[in-house]
Amino acid sequence: MQPKTHQNAPLDERITGALVGAAVGDALGGPVEGYSPEQILERHGGRVHGVVGPWHGDDWRTARPLAPYHKGDGHVTDDTLMTHALIRVYARVRDHLDAYAIADHLVPDLMTQPRWIPELESEALPLQRIFLAEKWLVTRIHYGHADPREAGTGNIVNCGAAMYMAPVGLVNAADPRAAYAEALDIAGAHQWSYGREAAGVLAAAVAAACTPGATPDSVVSACLALAKDGTRAAIERVCEEAARHTDFESALRPLREAVTPYDTVGPDYRAPSLGARRPSRLHAIEELPVALGMLLVARGDYRHAVLGAVNYGRDCDSIATMAGAVAGALGSPVPEDWAKTVAEASRLDLWEPAATLTAVTREIFGRDVARRRTHEQAFASLGGPACSD
Repeated sequence: MQPKTHQNAPLDERITGALVGAAVGDALGGPVEGYSPEQILERHGGRVHGVVGPWHGDDWRTARPLAPYHKGDGHVTDDTLMTHALIRVYARVRDHLDAYAIADHLVPDLMTQPRWIPELESEALPLQRIFLAEKWLVTRIHYGHADPREAGTGNIVNCGAAMYMAPVGLVNAADPRAAYAEALDIAGAHQWSYGREAAGVLAAAVAAACTPGATPDSVVSACLALAKDGTRAAIERVCEEAARHTDFESALRPLREAVTPYDTVGPDYRAPSLGARRPSRLHAIEELPVALGMLLVARGDYRHAVLGAVNYGRDCDSIATMAGAVAGALGSPVPEDWAKTVAEASRLDLWEPAATLTAVTREIFGRDVARRRTHEQAFASLGGPACSD
């Protein structure tokens, strides 16, 4: 099978594909999060091929008291809530972001603005839904008055920052190095170690996917050119294995085996090892390498990549969020029936954030051009080579 390229998709379609694709992947993965491929197969009588109901059926409110969330039936999770919150920050600032923008805008958004929370089936503060590792943002910055650039230090190391970094890649479309740098700055408010590194690389992957003529292979190459330490090693190893497969069924176990040496959580996702989620230069989050691996297995096809991520299990809502964002940015279309079902079930307009971010991205690019020309003129005045238009 030859890689599928989508060279003609314009910016607005890529941004819409990435953001809608991320939300749909999130919703499909939510109900089977935390389980193994074998458990998913037994529970659903086969692989998941679309929107499914809660794992515990009508007992979803009480089956897991620590997480009384209606995962399933097309409901998005905190991955999408955080992504949309970051887009709202871009809409306010209308320029590139840094850790201080997270402190000044994202943290207040999480703790002061009630919004519809699909998994709670009610209006609530986003803070009341997000996971403890995301609540860290509020604890450290609002209550602890930590320097935003360093507030992520001490948090459990997980994919919490990476899962909502797609907007950074889109704002820096076709410039993965800039996306990587901006995401690292932003993520410093939230994460550290390989959790922060993954946020930078995911943003770079989305930016690389927006490049005209991009393919899954070129996206992975851009990631490997930027990724450091265990994150780079994990991506390289998982993608080497992914290249041997053309369907997700055969890839499920081999991709898990490939990422295992770099993953700190351990074999039982719901009972993490003693070394789980601790800082390290040798390890990586599991979600990003597997998402890129499924992208390769699918040859860039959105449906195949997301279904592979969903049926992989474990933290599959975040894996499918990342795979969906990159496949959508490549231009692979999100199935209309999935998008419609998720939007209606979640009672969210999945297309409005994309329209907002498209407009903001164009404004930011205009500012970037003006800043670059000012620098060129100043450098030329210093005796450096002049740049022609």
